[in-house]
Amino acid sequence: MTDEQVEELVAALDRGERRVAERREGEWVVDTEAKEAILAYFRLRKVEPVEIGPFAFQDKIPLKRHSPGVRIVPPGVARYGSYLSEGVVLMPGYVNIGAWVGPRTMVDTWATVGSCAQIGADVHLAGGVGIGGVLEPPQALPVIVEDGAFVGSRCIVVEGVRVGREAVLGANVVLTASTPIIDVRGKEPVELRGEVPPRAIVIPGTRKKKFPAGSYRVPCALIIGERSASTDRKTSLTEALREHAVSV
Repeated sequence: MTDEQVEELVAALDRGERRVAERREGEWVVDTEAKEAILAYFRLRKVEPVEIGPFAFQDKIPLKRHSPGVRIVPPGVARYGSYLSEGVVLMPGYVNIGAWVGPRTMVDTWATVGSCAQIGADVHLAGGVGIGGVLEPPQALPVIVEDGAFVGSRCIVVEGVRVGREAVLGANVVLTASTPIIDVRGKEPVELRGEVPPRAIVIPGTRKKKFPAGSYRVPCALIIGERSASTDRKTSLTEALREHAVSV
């Protein structure tokens, strides 16, 4: 890939004309060329001063300059090469290069969206949420939060975990690729990893595990319910969490 092609591809990511990952025929597919362009872009760029209004930065990647229809509250920051759809609200948080944020999504105060993460429409990333980035290897899926999901305060979602459409993560849920996600709604637990099912309500949990030095409780996540189909999205979020005594 030539330097000019790298520049053009990153510019296309910035305009939202291209995405690092997209859903095709029900499956998420990675655009490895886009990821490779981002990696090459880092090598091309040199650290230089960046000034926007009263703010001064020292970085390789410039900040986004134009995001029509987007509200950005200072000192919210989106890096060039990320895309913010119309109706996005970015509070004093951070969106990294390669990330895509869907229409009407809220990135709340001190929430971070890592490189290449894909955040759907009508998502709420509550205060202090950490959405990890997966830039390498190029073929790896990034973190994906699908349309209508609610990610509660201080949640961490990393290592390519996918949060399904309209799912709800209660405060302080931590999801990595190896975190057990245990569905406890039935008579027997059902264990998942790397993916939260659509409309699931998830809270932090622990379970006992034996080690040579003894038995200790290790983190997991518990699926304790499902969002109600009888109410609209905003109401079902509040009612579902109250019903299960989960705060966000």
